[in-house]
Amino acid sequence: MRRDSSMSGRLIIALILVVIAVGGYFFGTREEYNPVTGENQRIAYTVDQEIALGLQAAPEMAAQFGGLYDDPQVQAQIDAIGRKLVQGSEAADTPYEFDFHVLADPQTINAFALPGGQIFITAGLLNIMDTEGEVAGVLAHEIVHVVGRHTSEQVAKAQLTQGLAGAAAAVLYDPDNPQRSSAAQLAMVVGQLITMKYGRDDELQSDRVGVRIMAEAGYDPRSMTKVMEKLDEAGQGPRPPEFMSTHPNPENRIERINEAIAEEFPNGVPDGLIAWRLFVTPVV
Repeated sequence: MRRDSSMSGRLIIALILVVIAVGGYFFGTREEYNPVTGENQRIAYTVDQEIALGLQAAPEMAAQFGGLYDDPQVQAQIDAIGRKLVQGSEAADTPYEFDFHVLADPQTINAFALPGGQIFITAGLLNIMDTEGEVAGVLAHEIVHVVGRHTSEQVAKAQLTQGLAGAAAAVLYDPDNPQRSSAAQLAMVVGQLITMKYGRDDELQSDRVGVRIMAEAGYDPRSMTKVMEKLDEAGQGPRPPEFMSTHPNPENRIERINEAIAEEFPNGVPDGLIAWRLFVTPVV
């Protein structure tokens, strides 16, 4: 009787958690059409909230990578490339005001975007770039994270998956049965894996739409495949790039990027797109 009562109690708790998770997902978020990605997406934040979150988090994020890189010439180059990408593409039609930052960290090979338009690239990543087109490929990818509203979408999805995983754990957890308890832990892991899949999908979307943004702004999108090749090469060393721990395997991405380029330019990439050498790279 006591075991049946315990199971009934867990089922009630699980049902409550499911209702909260589903209700929070559908009533605590909103569905909007995104003209850049061409998708309907459910998001947790308004544009103004995204911008405020990014501005608030930017100083702390910079501090984690040794602050900003102190070279006006390098920063001016990144600003110029970023402006060209935004102003020359559909990103200009979005409400975001982009800021591009070079981080002083010479060892970490990474780039990332905060919601609202704050974009960062490390000196370590810049130092392995050879051309302006390669830098444009990195920045275009991060721009899509912003205009694709990936953070806001991730937060909305995480609320649902974590709530449902918690409900499964509540049903499976049994202090008197270790096997059932381990099953509860498995339910939580499944929730985390689902969230990771969403993250991988966002990365591939950023590559695909980034190809279009590069081309619209006059950059040769084939430069993005060069970036992937360099990341793959850097990953063969004793310390894989941080970029690779948060993004899908470069080898897989190269194939997807080439497919996106072929779709964007079925008759071949036209001549005259920008892919020239950088004039200044960070001294590390």
